[in-house]
Amino acid sequence: MGSFLEALRIQRWDDHRYYHHSRINQSLHFVSALSFLFSYVMIFKDPAISALAGWLVAMTTRQSGHFFFEPKDYDLVNHASHEYKERIKVGYNLRRKVVLLTIWALSPLPLTFDPTLFGIFTPHATKTDFIRHVAEIWLAVGIGGVLFRTVQLFLIKDVQTGLVWATKILTDPFHDIKLYHKAPLALLRGELIDPGIRAEWDEEEAEEAPRLT
Repeated sequence: MGSFLEALRIQRWDDHRYYHHSRINQSLHFVSALSFLFSYVMIFKDPAISALAGWLVAMTTRQSGHFFFEPKDYDLVNHASHEYKERIKVGYNLRRKVVLLTIWALSPLPLTFDPTLFGIFTPHATKTDFIRHVAEIWLAVGIGGVLFRTVQLFLIKDVQTGLVWATKILTDPFHDIKLYHKAPLALLRGELIDPGIRAEWDEEEAEEAPRLT
């Protein structure tokens, strides 16, 4: 258990220090986290509403932060290029996210050819029925995306890495609220890049130093 928690801490730390410099990105992650918590509650009451909130609000805000606002030039704080960070990313890097988001966007298309989706659904009679069917497909895409990458990590890394990543993804909303709840206020003050990344990196290095000597 100690090894698992340490691996989880490292994955979370790497994700934060490499991919969350922008205060806009952090603020969007805060909004996304709140939306995901709503989805977590609604999945037990109305899975379709949960999927709509998860994809249209939570995922849209989260991924727009990464694609449009996070700096992609050389990361001086971490002494790493964007290409290096993309290469070592444990979960979905930007290239893999493009593939996932493309699958998500195209996934409702089969309903236009077969409203039953190969016998899974009763043909929709109203627009509301159609939207609910789309939402249920999106729910399957979301769950499938997590399971696919988890199993893939089992094969290319090891079982613990996959389980740690899956745990991180599922608990990210709680962790993001803790990390980024002050980001919107910082953004309103005109702070576009988090100055604390440097201080946190130095603190982390200081903690690691005794282990390296």
